[in-house]
Amino acid sequence: MQDILTLGFLATLLATAWRLATPLIFASIGEVISERAGILNIGIEGTMLMGAFCGFAATFASGSLMLGLLAGIAAGVASGLLFALLTVTVKANQIVVGAAINLLGLGLTSFLFRTYYVSTGRGVEIAPPIDIPWLSDLPFFGEALFRQNLIVYSTVIVTILAALLLYRTSFGLTLRAVGDHPKAVDVAGRSVAAYRYAAVLMGSGLAGLGGAFLTLGHSNQFVEGMTSGRGFIALAVVVFARWSPVGAFFVSILFGLFYALQLQLQAQPLLNISYQVFQALPYLMTIIAVCLVGGKSAEPRRLGVPYGER
Repeated sequence: MQDILTLGFLATLLATAWRLATPLIFASIGEVISERAGILNIGIEGTMLMGAFCGFAATFASGSLMLGLLAGIAAGVASGLLFALLTVTVKANQIVVGAAINLLGLGLTSFLFRTYYVSTGRGVEIAPPIDIPWLSDLPFFGEALFRQNLIVYSTVIVTILAALLLYRTSFGLTLRAVGDHPKAVDVAGRSVAAYRYAAVLMGSGLAGLGGAFLTLGHSNQFVEGMTSGRGFIALAVVVFARWSPVGAFFVSILFGLFYALQLQLQAQPLLNISYQVFQALPYLMTIIAVCLVGGKSAEPRRLGVPYGER
């Protein structure tokens, strides 16, 4: 329990929370964009796994971190294209297709990893931490909080851009209208399908980037099922954040705080509590978050309903 309430501990906790929340931030903001257009994509988990594997594989082959990140995004976009084709064009059930994407991501990445990489035992170099001038020199919190890699810092940029896109552009206005009143958009001469395709592709691309971070910014190796339910937690983050990109950022940080806290508490001789109790904290928080917003959500009116159906 020593040092658990010191400023140094809190600074390290916040820095770790931000880093651990990074894949959640990308995935949840991507899902906000998708759901704002009326598409419920529960296949985030599988998409993140594809992004993690493709990011690792591309970096392993090329030695380029940038190519790995682009490969992760491309894998997410490819997954999103399949999802959009089945749900927007074919009008298949979004829940069923999302579940299939999750199974595909888990099975395909496990097969490819065992076939080509499990015997190598080699990892890849991850993105190095970078200091931010002046901010890194702040007492107590600066050195820990502002010594992250560029992928972590980019979460702030992605959050701002997503908020500007949704609330400060005509594209965002129309995209939100597609989720609430798709018939009005259609009557105005805009293609509902095109906006939903765009939303799904952007959302899945961000989910793929979140997966790529796991292998290129957090770990240096791909591990089967390494997303560990983050895709499903991202779905809860979207609801808890009330479909807001900025809200998704801060709620993701809150979930990241629970991830970081359970890691810190496992190292403390705290009442001899089993470490599995601490590992359950993020998932317990997910259940509590969903219960807290039950009946109070402001979800898009046509969320999960294919256009043309009542």
